[in-house]
Amino acid sequence: MGGFQRMTAQRRLILDVLRSTTSHPTADWIYERVRESLPNISLGTVYRNLRSLVSMDQILQLSYGSGQDRFDGNPAAHYHFRCSECGCVSDIGLPYKSELDALAAGCCSGVITGHRLEFIGLCSDCHEKNREEASAMATFKCTKCGYEKEGRCKPRKCPECQSQNSFEKKE
Repeated sequence: MGGFQRMTAQRRLILDVLRSTTSHPTADWIYERVRESLPNISLGTVYRNLRSLVSMDQILQLSYGSGQDRFDGNPAAHYHFRCSECGCVSDIGLPYKSELDALAAGCCSGVITGHRLEFIGLCSDCHEKNREEASAMATFKCTKCGYEKEGRCKPRKCPECQSQNSFEKKE
């Protein structure tokens, strides 16, 4: 953490935009919202101010390796859920467990100063989309040999008995 950094009008607007959402947006998303009020602001200025807000402990920067970082307007220690399919990030209302720091300290030679925990899975939108896609799958059975195959459309040729157009949809 550097020395004192003042809260400029640009920085205040970026912070307000970030705190007005719970979607943990990317810098590009924040830039588009800030431009609605400050049309001449550059993406570089938004990035510099985000870095300053992180160093001032006003926001959190969430880095996930590949892909863009996301930003959280809530700097308090809390947990996140990240969708492995669409990448959306949301807060989890689970109380922060500071006792995990002491537990981890007993398992490593370093000094534990805190932790960040992320749960990974499918958000409700992606889960529903996958469920709908899975329900579109069907099982087809060859009427000649009984071979079964799962798919979205009826196979033309049976790989077992080589019969053409012998598949019927299994109920």
